[in-house]
Amino acid sequence: MNSQQRRSAIFQLIQQESQPISASVLAKQFHVSRQIIVGDIALLRAQGCRIIATPRGYQYEEEKQADHLKTIAVCHHPEDLPDEIYTIVDLGGALVDVIVEHPIYGELRGLLHIYSRYDADQFFEKVRNEKARPLAELTNGIHLHTIQTHDEAGYQRILQALREKGFLYEKL
Repeated sequence: MNSQQRRSAIFQLIQQESQPISASVLAKQFHVSRQIIVGDIALLRAQGCRIIATPRGYQYEEEKQADHLKTIAVCHHPEDLPDEIYTIVDLGGALVDVIVEHPIYGELRGLLHIYSRYDADQFFEKVRNEKARPLAELTNGIHLHTIQTHDEAGYQRILQALREKGFLYEKL
């Protein structure tokens, strides 16, 4: 299999899977290094393939039209991260990304795609294993999230819960 055939097979596999696939799993399947897979994904994305990198691996990004996407501003201490995420997913929301404003690089966005407590637990495990620090630490806890809900009522429930916990950033 040449590199173009491998990239085509990788894209087909990612499109067919409902769960993210890690670069390590793809590397084993195609008998190449993880770095080769990372490069293949970069080339596929440059060709316009709708592949996103989530904390759990690569995933095909389908266009969603029925759900509501809204951006919220939040601020909390790093130890409150699980409470923030669980609050959003427990009330039926999905955490699409995290956004911070960096003084040199401008907007930095990290794709999260956390839809459930299971996804959240997988994210927290990866943070622990990689000894990673949340992006919000760059901005003293102030950050944005794109959240996805099924309707406006769900969005309002999430806002109210985050407000009650003191996480919603609403300074004038």
